[in-house]
Formats: sequence, structure tokens, C-alpha cells
Amino acid sequence: MINEVFETGISVVKKIQETQSEALDTAAKMIADCFVGEHTFFVSGSGHSHTVSEEFYGRAGGLAFVKPILTTELTLNEHPTKSSFIERLSGYAEILAELYHIQEDDVVLIASNSGRNAYPIELALEAKKRGAKVIGITSVAHSNATTSRHASGKHLLDIADVVIDNCGVPGDCALKMEGLDTAVCPTSSMANAFIVQAISVQCAEYIMEAGKKPPVFVSLNSEGTEHVNDEYFAKYTRQY
Repeated sequence: MINEVFETGISVVKKIQETQSEALDTAAKMIADCFVGEHTFFVSGSGHSHTVSEEFYGRAGGLAFVKPILTTELTLNEHPTKSSFIERLSGYAEILAELYHIQEDDVVLIASNSGRNAYPIELALEAKKRGAKVIGITSVAHSNATTSRHASGKHLLDIADVVIDNCGVPGDCALKMEGLDTAVCPTSSMANAFIVQAISVQCAEYIMEAGKKPPVFVSLNSEGTEHVNDEYFAKYTRQY
């Protein structure tokens, strides 16, 4: 099955390249304009979608001005299903929007494979209420196959200004094995890694076209470079 895993992952990534390039480019330009205009770019997700925030934030080659909304409650660190309950909890997103000071002309990128739970939907609604722009990374197929868990009846893709489809199947798992009822091989994490890097690199290019140098983290395991990241953290991140 190893070959099937690679073929499945490559197929999804290729589909994203073929169908989502325009949305990726729009997102990259939106974030670049946000940075050039001295506004703030936030990223967030819950459950396994929180890894999108980590893919954007604090790693070598990544943009240093990213502000992650990455509280422990949204991750799997403490309990495997805690984040699942939190992301269904109405009102939490409004608290975080206030704590992180989301403002007019900021950009908020939200990852949610299903796009159906209260947290991503309410964070998108709250961001737009405050005048920020919203980018959503989600599975269109999964969203269309499920009902919303939010009182509005909406999914993340109904609210975001830019929607990037991770091209996954409903339920995320894309492979069937003989004798096993449950599908295997979730593709969202593979897809999201490519999506994040495509946005980041294109965004850096747009920032340079605007006459500015994009701040980019370096590897902490390279010699004599630790001070570079410390300066970026102090300037862009460690404010909350």
C-alpha cells in the first residue's frame, strides 16, 4: 500500500496545483498587501488543522510576521478530543479575536477541513465584523457533504473572502483497504503543507515587488544565525 499512499498524496497535490492556483495567488497577494500596509496576518485552526498554523509559523524559510492564534485548547496536546469539543463551543472565537486584537485591514487565515464547527465559522464572522479579510483553507467536498454545527447554518467556505480547497474527500481519508471498513490515508495534512508553502513563497515575491524585504526565519541549527530569529520574534510575535 505504500505506493498507493504516494500516488494518492501526489494526486491531491496535483489537483490543488491545477484548480487552486488562482485562489492561492489571491491569498498570497492579500497577505503581502497586509504586511506592506503594516497590518497583521493571523493564522488559526483547531484539532489537526492547527498544524497549518505551525506550518506557517516559526520555521526556517517561513515568513516571520505571521501571528498564530494557537492556544493549547485548540491542539491535541492535552487530550485527543478536547479540541473537538472546544471547536464546537460557541463564543470562544470572539474571546480570542479580542485577546489578539484583530483589527480592520488585518488578514485572518483559518484552516478547517470540514468547515462546519463553531470556532472556525465564528472566528471568520468576528474577523469580518472587525473589518479584517478572511482566507479559508477547507475541503469543499466535505463541507458540501455535511451540515453546519453553527447556528447560522453556514460553513467556513460561505464566509471567507478567499476559499482554498484542499481537494480532499469527505471524511478526509482517501484509501480503502480490503477487509477494513474504515478508510485510511487522510490527505489534508499533506495538502495543507503544500498550500502553506505556495502561499508563503508567492507572498514573499509580492512583498519584494512592492520594494520591501520579506522577513524570513532561518534555521536555528545553522551556525551564527540565532540572533536573526530572535530579532524577528521580538518585532513581530512576542506581543501577547
